[in-house]
Amino acid sequence: MSNRLQTDQIQELDAQHHLHPFSNHQSLRANGPRVIVRGEGAYIFDSEGNRILDGMAGLWTTNVGYGNKELADAAHAQMIELPFYNTFFRTTHPPVVALSRKLAELAPANINRVFYGSSGSESNDTAIRLARHYWVLMGEPKRRIIISRRNAYHGSTIASGSMGGMTHVHHHSYPLYEGFRHVMDPYWYGESFAGETPEAFGLRAAHAFEEEILRCGPENVAAIAAEPVQGAGGVKIAPDTYWPEVQKIVDKYGILLLADEVITGFGRLGRWFASEYYNIRPDLITFAKAATSGYIPLSGVLVGDKIVDALMEHDDDFNHGFTFSGHPVACAVALKNIEIMERDRLVPRVSEETGPALARMLARFKDHPLVGEVRSVGLMGAIELVADKKTRRRFADPGRVGLICRDHFFREGFIMRAVFDTMVCAPPLIWTGPQFEEASAVIQKALDLTLADVKGEITA
Repeated sequence: MSNRLQTDQIQELDAQHHLHPFSNHQSLRANGPRVIVRGEGAYIFDSEGNRILDGMAGLWTTNVGYGNKELADAAHAQMIELPFYNTFFRTTHPPVVALSRKLAELAPANINRVFYGSSGSESNDTAIRLARHYWVLMGEPKRRIIISRRNAYHGSTIASGSMGGMTHVHHHSYPLYEGFRHVMDPYWYGESFAGETPEAFGLRAAHAFEEEILRCGPENVAAIAAEPVQGAGGVKIAPDTYWPEVQKIVDKYGILLLADEVITGFGRLGRWFASEYYNIRPDLITFAKAATSGYIPLSGVLVGDKIVDALMEHDDDFNHGFTFSGHPVACAVALKNIEIMERDRLVPRVSEETGPALARMLARFKDHPLVGEVRSVGLMGAIELVADKKTRRRFADPGRVGLICRDHFFREGFIMRAVFDTMVCAPPLIWTGPQFEEASAVIQKALDLTLADVKGEITA
């Protein structure tokens, strides 16, 4: 059977039986999905035999790369020993205890407990409940409002989607849950005033939180929720003045701080958690994705001591949890994943080697006619595509040019994601010099091909 025939059959079965996330199913049915069959190191392989350099770590996830036998062996050994048991009924097991202890070592000093789930959405739902329940226990039940940011992504359940600030997610909530507010995101390139410095903009964006707190009444606000770097929103990196000011605001009004580290956790910014990179003190940290390098679903909430103390001091049930909370196989894989990352120094390498290499690679394209800005922090980067570099004028029909560019990337064997007209990347932490050089060559070609497609729309 030829690869083409095999691919056609898989695509047809997929169309008949599989509903994809975040997809236009009519368009997907017409064109068919790419069929990925194997992964090795920094590369994936499709059913046509094409080798593709993965610049998105799957989905911000595969930090140790694909095909790691140690992780597979850890899963196999745990499946033989204890494939599953729940953590209800006053029950625990060795893998969940060992992982919880390890995460407490890696987390900020004020955090020593973990509540587990299977996805980032579940973790953010859990954090919403914990934040509101904490204030009930503290005798302030009116504190229910959680303030997030526009273009934030916190998940796609109705609760986590409502906390996030993406309107295309809100459109499918029917209706949006009450109790969430959204302020401007810290996007200097797209939201600054003419002549406004990044430093001044960072303070203005932070003060948007304070303005909303005062609008709602501090006595009604439970928490501020934010990603240290907005990932799915387009790798929006706050100016240096932003996070210190946000921390001051949180402290001033006695509000909880929820750091959504589903993307930034486990080394992407050169620290185990980006909260440490930005020197903030969250009360709740949500994580998922790279906890197991994506080899098996696992998520969780790192819960601050003051919240745990409130739970311990009250004779009160926290009626929340999931069948797979603290799944033993997932916990065993996460432990091995952390062990590999520590042994191979993948986290410090982001600060010392791979992060600077990504910044240098992206800087090569800042003068390209299509490029308005390049930016990166750690192993997260973005290239802004604009019609006019001087005025930052966007293309008509936002997202159209981004998809054109993304398709050129895919055809040339390198995955970058399009967020409207921003190309974003977050490669596995195992990249070395050859991957950066390979990626650089494809970026040049993809940008040039895209420029040829839209040349009539560009202002020289």
